[in-house]
Formats: sequence, C-alpha cells, structure tokens
Amino acid sequence: MTAKDKTILVVDDDSDYLLQLRIRLEASGYEVTTADGQQNALEVLEKRMPDLAVVDLMMEHPDSGFVVCHHIKKRDPTVPVILVTGLTSETGMEFDAETDEERSWVKADVVLDKPIRFEQLQREMERLMRGA
Repeated sequence: MTAKDKTILVVDDDSDYLLQLRIRLEASGYEVTTADGQQNALEVLEKRMPDLAVVDLMMEHPDSGFVVCHHIKKRDPTVPVILVTGLTSETGMEFDAETDEERSWVKADVVLDKPIRFEQLQREMERLMRGA
C-alpha cells in the first residue's frame, strides 16, 4: 500500500497548523481529512475511519484529544494514533505514553510534543503504518 492509498485524519483547533500539515501530507501523497475539534472529529469518524490519525490533546476541552483517541481505538484498535500536545511547552509538565499502563488509558500509540518537525511526524507515521 502506498501513501496514495492511505487516509490521514488530522484533528486540531489551530487552523494554521491544520492547513500547514494538510499541505505537507498531501505533498507526500496522502489523502488528508481534517477536523477542527473534538465534535467535528467524531462526526468525521462516523462516516469513515482513517488509516492513521494525528490528534491534538487540548482543543475545546482539555481532554478532547483523549476522547477522540478513545473513540478511534474503540471502533478500530488497529488504527494508529499519534497524539500531539503543546502541554510541556505551555505548562512545563511532561506528558508521554511510554508504558503499557499509560498507553492503556491514553489510547495513543505515540505522543509527540509540539512544535513537531514534519520529518519527525512522517517517520512516526511510516513506522506505525508499517506495523499496522
């Protein structure tokens, strides 16, 4: 399966980030669907499940990303999910999902701190999709 065969869902309430990431992913050959928050993401997911999702943690609610991740994994546990967050840069608190216990409630395969270099995101996406 090539990038052209893969659909990526990007969920973030930052419209600039959504646009920039969409442009970069489409230039890499992916089909991209975007959602500007938790509610919009849940509506999108009712229509079609992506091959991979990139989800912001804090949107209209502090736990919106957790809700979206949980919904994805409940419907299809094989869909890789990357949770992105600016929590560390905004609060100084470190957050990750390194252990099995943390991943069991976070429901994300990888947690990345914003700002994210596109190459870093792309590496994680490729690694996760190879394993799916």
